Amino acid sequence: MSGIEGDGYRSYLHGEGELHTTWRYGGPPNYDLVNKLFEDERTKVWAPGSLEEKVQNLVKTWEMELFHKASLDDFKSMDVNKFTFSLNGRKGLNMMEIKKLGGGYNPHLQTSLPEEHRIYDPEKETAESSHRAFLTAFPRGFALEVVKVYSGPPEIVWKFRHWGYSEGPFKGHAPTGELVEFYGMAIFEVDQEMKMGSVEFFYDRGELLAGLLKGAAIDDTSAQEAASSCPILRKTG
Repeated sequence: MSGIEGDGYRSYLHGEGELHTTWRYGGPPNYDLVNKLFEDERTKVWAPGSLEEKVQNLVKTWEMELFHKASLDDFKSMDVNKFTFSLNGRKGLNMMEIKKLGGGYNPHLQTSLPEEHRIYDPEKETAESSHRAFLTAFPRGFALEVVKVYSGPPEIVWKFRHWGYSEGPFKGHAPTGELVEFYGMAIFEVDQEMKMGSVEFFYDRGELLAGLLKGAAIDDTSAQEAASSCPILRKTG
């Protein structure tokens, strides 16, 4: 799988196959900013055609579809009829359960913390509000790279690094300008065409949230509203 028409890391974003795609924010997203962050600061450059490159492009394509395509009929990186998502050993969620949870970052930030201790509560956020919250916090995007692939298909086990810079407010906390990053592991189950049937992620959500909550307490309502109304920001990755 290889990206085309302006994005070398994501398939199913442009081209004739997406002419009738229903985009959540009115059009295909633009990943130029996060691609620059990725290219400037990645620690690995994988050879074209390598398994590592294929896995890296697959996760970026999958994430793009999950966040930006409104209709399951338009998903091409996964088998939506059998796909399940699991976080830290939890029971896998199918696509309807992911939608019920709100989509966006919510499945990735599931927690067993008591409600009063949830700075970010996935049970109260929508796909729109979660996208807005992290887009505001990481205006240059939230980059991901594959650090190592331990096994090949059909069960791909790999390690990743996820990072961005706290340059916007998050949940009532001022930005610090500091690097926010965490590492984790994932398992993709794929078919012969590299279409995903399931994904399992393992990481500490606290490593992400802690970095976004270091700033002083503020009222970030205006910044959130600006991100919500700006047509350019709404379409960024």
